[in-house]
Amino acid sequence: MAQRSVYRSQRPVRRSGLRLWLGKIYFTWRRYFTWLFNHSIKYAMTSQAGRLEHTVAVHKTPLYRPLRNVDMWLQENKVNNLKLASAKLDGLILKPGETFSFWRLVGKPTKAKGYLEGMVLTKGTFVAGVGGGLCQLSNLIYWMTLHTPLTVTERWRHTHDVFPDANRTQPFGSGATVVYNYVDLQIKNETGQDYQLSVRVGGTELEGEWRCAQSCPYKYKVYESEHLITQEWWGGYMRHNVIRRKVFDSEQGQPADEFADEFITENHAIMMYEPMLTGNQ
Repeated sequence: MAQRSVYRSQRPVRRSGLRLWLGKIYFTWRRYFTWLFNHSIKYAMTSQAGRLEHTVAVHKTPLYRPLRNVDMWLQENKVNNLKLASAKLDGLILKPGETFSFWRLVGKPTKAKGYLEGMVLTKGTFVAGVGGGLCQLSNLIYWMTLHTPLTVTERWRHTHDVFPDANRTQPFGSGATVVYNYVDLQIKNETGQDYQLSVRVGGTELEGEWRCAQSCPYKYKVYESEHLITQEWWGGYMRHNVIRRKVFDSEQGQPADEFADEFITENHAIMMYEPMLTGNQ
């Protein structure tokens, strides 16, 4: 599990376009180097059509949301992008000791592969970008993983909180953003059983499952604690919270006994809306 860090309020830094471009080149090639030469990580690459017997975690998220100032064509293109990426991940077998890497499996989203311009969040706003919308898939996988014995080894959070809590069903900060290829979602199987990922784009929802050959002896409840909104010295507002999970013994025929309350991660994000703004505004 991740460890708590000491939060220090800092004014948002504006970096030049040249510095951002150079940084992207550096971190992209550093990731390529890791994929090629770091043999201590065994990446999952095997898929199978047949489904493992037991469902461990399942989740769905709506494909379309009424977002202010967001053109619907961006969401239509997002659905296209989700279909392409889901096809790369559906049926993946994560064997004991292996690591799931979102980008290692999905690959670079390009126009040549059929990806379209979707919504991309960057520096507190959104722009159209090829492959936009894939964060919905990484968010889904991350949330499901928190309800399994699998271990998240790499996860990144958004630095800005862009939208109010309109119809939010999960705690703030319970997702995982991705940017090819250096902002990745990685999950390691440290159990003794094979796990299988199932993801598909339905009629109105993105659907996912983690499955296993054997039933899971645990149940999980993920929740938010220490939620706080602060006005910072530089004039803006920030939102903070801690994500934790309760672990229950789920032996059949027995009452579910809680035996652990685990720290998962903490979040700190610059708010891009007024703190008292209601969700439908």
